[in-house]
Amino acid sequence: MSPSGLLVLAALLPVALSQLVGTNMAENHPTLTWQKCTGTGGTSCTTQSSSIVIDANWRWTHQGATGTTNCYTGNTWDNSLCPNGKTCAANCAVDGADYAGTYGITTNGNSLTMKFVTVSQQPNIGSRVYLLAPGSTSTYQTFNFNNQEFRFDVDVSQLPCGLNGALYFAQMDADGGVAKSNGANKAGPKYGTGYCDAQCPRDIKFINGVANSQGWVPSPNDTNAGTGTMGSCCPEMDVWEANKISTAYTPHSCTTLGQSTCTGSACSAPNSTQGTCDQAGCDFNSYRMGVTNFYGPGMTVDTNQKITVVTQFVGSPITSIRRFYVQNGRVIPNSNSTIAGVTGNAITDSFCAAQKSAFGDTNTFASKGGLATMSKAASAGMVLVMSIWDDHAANMLWLDAPYPPNKSASAPGVTRGTCAANSGAPTTVESQNANAQVTYSNIKFGPIGSTFNAPA
Repeated sequence: MSPSGLLVLAALLPVALSQLVGTNMAENHPTLTWQKCTGTGGTSCTTQSSSIVIDANWRWTHQGATGTTNCYTGNTWDNSLCPNGKTCAANCAVDGADYAGTYGITTNGNSLTMKFVTVSQQPNIGSRVYLLAPGSTSTYQTFNFNNQEFRFDVDVSQLPCGLNGALYFAQMDADGGVAKSNGANKAGPKYGTGYCDAQCPRDIKFINGVANSQGWVPSPNDTNAGTGTMGSCCPEMDVWEANKISTAYTPHSCTTLGQSTCTGSACSAPNSTQGTCDQAGCDFNSYRMGVTNFYGPGMTVDTNQKITVVTQFVGSPITSIRRFYVQNGRVIPNSNSTIAGVTGNAITDSFCAAQKSAFGDTNTFASKGGLATMSKAASAGMVLVMSIWDDHAANMLWLDAPYPPNKSASAPGVTRGTCAANSGAPTTVESQNANAQVTYSNIKFGPIGSTFNAPA
């Protein structure tokens, strides 16, 4: 699950998204280093000099390259500029971003900090960024994680109930959808275009150079968001979704590889076998799997401190996704499930089948191809996404509280953390936890055993 419903307000005018390029503000990408590793034990790693770019959905969009007339205000389109999707794309330009001042995004060497609420001339809520290839402004960095290991450090100590600091892979096009647009997308990765995930989000303003304005319905509970008739689907590997109370890692398979555009029932739905992708995924959340003292403030994995997170994708094709944590020089294997009928501490196809059966959930993960499909997506290369967000659809209860609300909190698999059933409302979180933030740092990638001292 990922932040598909987020929009923000830019520094001067309400946001929108476009495919043309505006020139009112220069686009300067914050630099971020990471490492490619070989050998063993994390001692043979070379630094890669990359940068990050904010998703185009967060940017101010206006008429023409130098205009100041909004194409989208609040949660509605300007029908005169956007009578249809193609005309809208031709009329509207996406502009550069003030990363620190407007969005609360800063980098320092190998460290990225993302603030939840940033107040400039208008408030900004959350953000989503992508890693660009070293030295490039026109290509996203892609990762093939078959039989590989991904490591990073994270500080979630300032993320309370209802918030999510997410780091994940999405099978976005490396060119941001430029080729698929047949020339309509002038912005590309330099301006953060081309997002997709397994939720098939329908709040994306432009998909492959066409505006999603047709049939747009403003959100009833988010003054900046809405949904169009089109969604943008692709396989998604949630390496990390977390706050200081709960965490989960979750592969989401899809029947179609790469970015695809859906309409109507082809757009996926939770626990449904219809549609392109598995929205629910197969998650491993230690609390949900019965170990309630493993992850949290002062627990085995202490969220009051920085955490090193290591994820191993075993096999090619992938047969198992394993998790380790490192704190204070100690390697901590993932907790083992204590749920009756579900064994192990790693995600496998058999673990997923057993978990779905124990929790009474539909095994959409299997019907959409399971780990084999996830492996194919990884082989083609997937883009690294980092974000901070709140949840207007379900108040983040699926991560850290009893969910769904129509089931007993004591039923197997329902309670995912210690947050209250009435927690996570965005209006409350945004007002009471405006200073929340997440920091990602020290990203390393390479063959299994190459990024840290693995246990024997």
